Amino acid sequence: MQTTPNVQAYRAGLLTFHADPAFSERAHSWYEDGLLIVADGKIQAAGDWDKLRDTLPPDTPVTDYRGKIITAGFIDAHIHYPQTDMIASPAPGLLPWLEQYTFPTERAFADPAHAAGVAEFFLDELMRVGTTTALVYCTVHPQSVDAFFTASEARGLRMIAGKVMMDRHCPDFLCDTAERGALESEELIGRWHNHGRSQYAITPRFAPTSTEAQMELAGALARKYPDTYLQTHVSENEDECKWVQQLYPNARSYLDVYDHYGMLRPRAVFGHCIWLDGEDRARMAETKSAAAVCPTSNLFLGSGLFDFEEADKAGMPMALATDVGAGTSFSMLQTMNEAYKVARLKGSYLPALRMFYLSTLGAARSLHLDGTIGSLAAGNEADFIVLDPQATPLLARRTARTESLEEMLFALALLGDDRVIAATYSAGKRVHQRES
Repeated sequence: MQTTPNVQAYRAGLLTFHADPAFSERAHSWYEDGLLIVADGKIQAAGDWDKLRDTLPPDTPVTDYRGKIITAGFIDAHIHYPQTDMIASPAPGLLPWLEQYTFPTERAFADPAHAAGVAEFFLDELMRVGTTTALVYCTVHPQSVDAFFTASEARGLRMIAGKVMMDRHCPDFLCDTAERGALESEELIGRWHNHGRSQYAITPRFAPTSTEAQMELAGALARKYPDTYLQTHVSENEDECKWVQQLYPNARSYLDVYDHYGMLRPRAVFGHCIWLDGEDRARMAETKSAAAVCPTSNLFLGSGLFDFEEADKAGMPMALATDVGAGTSFSMLQTMNEAYKVARLKGSYLPALRMFYLSTLGAARSLHLDGTIGSLAAGNEADFIVLDPQATPLLARRTARTESLEEMLFALALLGDDRVIAATYSAGKRVHQRES
C-alpha cells in the first residue's frame, strides 16, 4: 500500500548554489518570489512561485516567509563542542591558551552528565545561528562522543563528530594511549558511523599531541574505514609549526607529517591551513583533502591570515568554519564578516555570494556530502534556514536600499548575527524559531 507523502510548502525568496561563484557565471539560482516544496524530510522542488504553485497537492498549507530568504542550512567545517564554556578566554597565543583553558575545560567531559548538558546547549546554539551540520571535535572521552550523538540524533540532525586521539604533550588526566585511542575510536565508528544521520570522524588532535605510534594507528583506521571522516589541525600558528618541525624532523612540512601516515584523502578536513606552501596546497588538491578556514579563531589567537587567492590557484577544497572556542562566535554570518576582512588584508576579495557558497554547497562538497545537503536541489535532505533582512533596525534600513542580491547578502554577512535566523529546519522539521 502506497502512503501519501507528507508535503510542506514555503514561500520566500530562494537562494541555492550549483557551483563555486569564483569559477562559474551560473553558480547560483535566485527566485525573488519562490516556492520550496518538501516531502517526507526531503526537498521535492524549488523554483518560481508562479511556476510551482499549481503542482502542490490540494489543500497543502503554505508557510508564508515573503520578505525573507530561504537557503540551505549553514555547514560549520571545524568546531569543538567541549570548548563552549571557555569561549572568549584570554591568552597570548595558541599553545598557552590550550594549557590554561582548553585542557582543564575538557577534563570535565569524563562525566557523561556534564557532556550531555554541554551537548544540548551547543546544539541549541547551532540551531539558533542556522548551522544544520557541523564537523565536531569531542574530547578523549568516548562518553563525550556518545553524549553528543545521542543529543543530535534526538533532534534528527546530520552531524559528524569524533573522539580526540591524544597520547603525549597533554595533562595526564587527558592522556590516552595509542592503542586505547585507536580501539575506542573503532568502537565508536561501529556504534555511530552512518547510524541515522550521524557520521564519524577519526580525530587525532594535532601532530604534536600524538606519538608516531598513534599517528600510525590513526592512519590505519583512515584506510580501513575510507567512508569515515578524518579531522585534525595543521599549520595554524608559527610556534606550533616550529614545534612540529622539532618533533618530526624528517618531514618536509607540517602537512607532510599527516601525508606520511596516509591521512590525506577525500573526507579529510584540516583546520586552519595558514602556513602552507605551494607544494602543500597542491598536495591537498591532489588528494581532495579540504581546508577548514577559521577566520575568527585565527584573528583571536593572532595565528595568521588564510590565503584565499593561493588556495584557489591550487584548487584546494575549502569551507568556512567557526572553530569555537578559539573562534569568537557560533554564527557563520559573523564568520563571513571576518573572512571578508582577512581576504582584504591578504590582498584579495570575497564576494558575498562566494562566502554563502563556502558556508553551504562549498562546505558540502568539501565533506563529499553534495547531493545530500548544502543546496535546495531536489532529492537533498531538507536542511534549510530562513534569513530575515529586517532582523535589526540597521539591517532593515540598509537592506531597504540594496539594489542587487549581492548587496543584500553582503549586508547580511557584514551586519548579521543570530538575530537574522528567523527559523531553522532539519530534515523538514523546524528545530528553531526566533522569538519575536
